[in-house]
Amino acid sequence: MDIIRILLAFILPPLGVFLQVGLGLQFWLNILLTLCGWLPGIVHALWVILRK
Repeated sequence: MDIIRILLAFILPPLGVFLQVGLGLQFWLNILLTLCGWLPGIVHALWVILRK
């Protein structure tokens, strides 16, 4: 399942974070970072997914 989340993190970073943690602070932070730039959203999404 992590591979699917990682692939989604590259395509749509908030979706990958949502599948990992749900509608929490990390999800909203990722939306903000993705709106600021696609790359910060990807980096944050990968960090959230891989840190467990």
